[in-house]
Amino acid sequence: MHLWTITLIVALGVVGLFSLVLGSVHFFFPNLLDFANAIPKDGPPIRPFRLGPLRYATQRSDVHGIAWVMNHAASYVLVSIGLFDLAAFWWLGTTAGRLLTLWIALWWLIRAASQFYLGKRRGDWWIAAGFVWLGIVQALAGIG
Repeated sequence: MHLWTITLIVALGVVGLFSLVLGSVHFFFPNLLDFANAIPKDGPPIRPFRLGPLRYATQRSDVHGIAWVMNHAASYVLVSIGLFDLAAFWWLGTTAGRLLTLWIALWWLIRAASQFYLGKRRGDWWIAAGFVWLGIVQALAGIG
């Protein structure tokens, strides 16, 4: 086995472990980030959801429900990426593995860019840089 392949497997192992931990934590973000107090359940009505001719009378509890749904969806993807990366030994160099890891690289880069919805403080730049690093590791596995 070449040194480059070993390096990629180790780097993907680090990405995989990070992704598993982040995915596990995401299950609880609405509690950890105190959504219940950040978005009070009592207060004036919020705008209805509209999409073309569709209209849904959105309630504050719906916003909390969406937060849970979206965090669980993110958790599922992150845990899946983690497991995939930890199994790099078996897929590295295969066509299917390359295609999937390039898709994951793009996913990490989109996540990096999305960090700036939270702000542009120094920590946001560091977090975005970390997600860019994850994307680069995935991309190198796809093209290497």
